[in-house]
Amino acid sequence: MQHTVHKPAGTRPIAIEVDGEPQGVVVPAPEGFRFLAVRFNAFGIDGQTFATVEAAQLAASRALGQVATQ
Repeated sequence: MQHTVHKPAGTRPIAIEVDGEPQGVVVPAPEGFRFLAVRFNAFGIDGQTFATVEAAQLAASRALGQVATQ
């Protein structure tokens, strides 16, 4: 017997990279996008929720010291 799992559209993780290196993924959450770190340097923002994927990307860059805070 074959089982089919139906996932809602848009639930696939989106990779977040800094300087070409994967730092984590974001997954859609009711509040926005939740960041899940895959590298030690990004663990400072692990579990945080961001309004947009771009906001998560910026936070990952800042966590690695790649972008100056304003």
